[in-house]
Amino acid sequence: MTPEPASICLGCWQNLHMPIPLRGPLSAPFRLFGIKPSRMNPNTCTICEMAFSKVMKARAVTIDATVMFADLRGYTTLTQTIAQDGLTSLLDAFYDDCAAAIWRYDGLLNKTIGDAVFAIFNFPVKRDDHAARALQAARDIQSSFRDRHDALVRTIGAGDVEIGIGIGIDSGDTNFGEFGQTHRDLTAVGTVVNRAARAQAAAKSGEILVTAAVRDRTRDMITAAGSDFTLKGFDQPVTLFPA
Repeated sequence: MTPEPASICLGCWQNLHMPIPLRGPLSAPFRLFGIKPSRMNPNTCTICEMAFSKVMKARAVTIDATVMFADLRGYTTLTQTIAQDGLTSLLDAFYDDCAAAIWRYDGLLNKTIGDAVFAIFNFPVKRDDHAARALQAARDIQSSFRDRHDALVRTIGAGDVEIGIGIGIDSGDTNFGEFGQTHRDLTAVGTVVNRAARAQAAAKSGEILVTAAVRDRTRDMITAAGSDFTLKGFDQPVTLFPA
């Protein structure tokens, strides 16, 4: 677990052996050139965001990564019943809990998609135990949201609408890079991403579902038996494990 906040960019130090200051007086000259903490992980910098086009000279690479999707349940229903400031408070709580947990375990908060979050672990900060880190981040997200659930319900006036988070996680080789021509997007694509997204869709409110690949990599962190799920886009049933 990385202390927060890091004083130098973890990605540049690990991959390029460059001590890029993120905070404090030494960071001031770098800010003049637009080098600052990344919005996807404040313990990395904007150099990491430009790595493919400026440093690695590649638009995409294959990496071993763990992908996590987290979705806020009940949000769509609430958009029809509560005021905009209540929706804003709910999304703020959700994004804050997700971001804190993802960054705590050196993940990259790649995207926020409406009421969902997409995170990648093992890039640009490489960790051998990235699957375990993703799982622990997911558990922290669920725990933090449970702790504030009752207060949120009262604050936003959710009434009988159930709010919670469903999470899906998968691990394996993933294509990561800049995709698109007229509009380039730095992200991950491939079967692992799709399977994690479908696992999230299958998860109940308050539940974390992981694939066999994640279960195998995290060992005794997961003890529950798996069940076969029919996931959209997959011809064969996929075994998912509650975690």
